[in-house]
Amino acid sequence: MVALAETEASSLRIQQVSKSFPAPEDPLTRRPALSNISFSVAAGELVSLIGPSGCGKSTLLRLLAGLDFADAGELLIGSEPISDPSAERGLVFQDPNLFPWLTVRRNIQAGLVARGVLREKREEVNEFMRLVGLGSFANAYPHHLSGGMAQRVALARALINHPKVLLLDEPLGALDAFTRMRMQDEVLRLWQARRTTMLLVTHDIDEAIYMSDHIMIMTPRPGRIDRTISVALDRPRQRSSPDFLRLRGDILEFIHFAGNASTENKS
Repeated sequence: MVALAETEASSLRIQQVSKSFPAPEDPLTRRPALSNISFSVAAGELVSLIGPSGCGKSTLLRLLAGLDFADAGELLIGSEPISDPSAERGLVFQDPNLFPWLTVRRNIQAGLVARGVLREKREEVNEFMRLVGLGSFANAYPHHLSGGMAQRVALARALINHPKVLLLDEPLGALDAFTRMRMQDEVLRLWQARRTTMLLVTHDIDEAIYMSDHIMIMTPRPGRIDRTISVALDRPRQRSSPDFLRLRGDILEFIHFAGNASTENKS
């Protein structure tokens, strides 16, 4: 039986990273997406990254996943430079991206098959299906699943490779509000069981406060880390508590969405 509570986390360090892309109207001109970004995530932490659309959040996750390369700077997992994709860095997208012709079991074990380790890891498939509450859906196909269930399959598929870091790119963004809140608790439960380092990209400030140890706020393009906020609230967190709402107001004030339009319209 796999030891689901063991710690497998590693730290992340991003040092003066910049990234640009060719401009659509002139491929010879490059537009900066990220500019001189530096931050670190301690092993076992859950950190959220928020900012306006187009500020480079997903670009940064792709660099950390090894799917693209920085123009300058260094990305490290522990003390090792990130140079290519690796099973030690799991990536979960907003779309679960399940193989529609495979059952839940076979979707979860797909990475093990690709790495040629299914024979020795087969029992872990059952353990991870139970971990995400899908033991009775082993033979179901993706079209039989709700959005939340499909995302749990995607999480199990990433976690079964025992990643040292799990990168989450708006994984709950396509879900309805009620399912999203339930899945936030699901991700937290998985995090507490595995203590995998998690970096979560989200546009939802409440989600960031509810889930994170720290929240990093990015500037508009080119993306920089504008501020890092520590969330010193006990878990489980109460979304309607005065401290939660106060922190939410502080973040909204900082990013200029505190709701002053009504007073401006009266003047």
